[in-house]
Amino acid sequence: MPNLNLDAEALYRQLAESVKAGLGDADNVAIVGIYSGGAWLAERLATELKLEGQGRLGFIDVSFYRDDYAEKGLHAEVKPTQIPFEVEGATILLVDDVLYTGRTTRAAINELFDYGRPARIRLAALVDRGGRELPIAADFVAQTVTLTPDQQLVLGRDDDGRFSLTVDHA
Repeated sequence: MPNLNLDAEALYRQLAESVKAGLGDADNVAIVGIYSGGAWLAERLATELKLEGQGRLGFIDVSFYRDDYAEKGLHAEVKPTQIPFEVEGATILLVDDVLYTGRTTRAAINELFDYGRPARIRLAALVDRGGRELPIAADFVAQTVTLTPDQQLVLGRDDDGRFSLTVDHA
């Protein structure tokens, strides 16, 4: 594996700047983070975009919407989806930590449509690791990396809210 720059805080700052520039003139913006890493990123982005206290931050757990649910089963950490705003007509920034096959993103979009029809969905990911199985691409991404199939990126969050990224082996 090539030497990766996995400074998660630097990558977050890069992603946040890209998102701010890309959403600058968008109307009716709301942020939805995919549990758990995407939710952590979405919380910080909502604060920076001054959406946090406006009820424009939501969280989504795609466990029941995944097309491989029967294969993977239910993990122990299922969290309730929380969408406290009107999805209909909103510009949704969907946030995930790592974009890989595209299946999590597809599941999140399917779940969002259960709440209404957004005007637009934009995808932000801290890292794109390639390996797409579906035609999904991020609008905002801090870094693209190449990993072997037995490796996975894991986003961590310290007690003080700082992010870290590690490469785990399956």
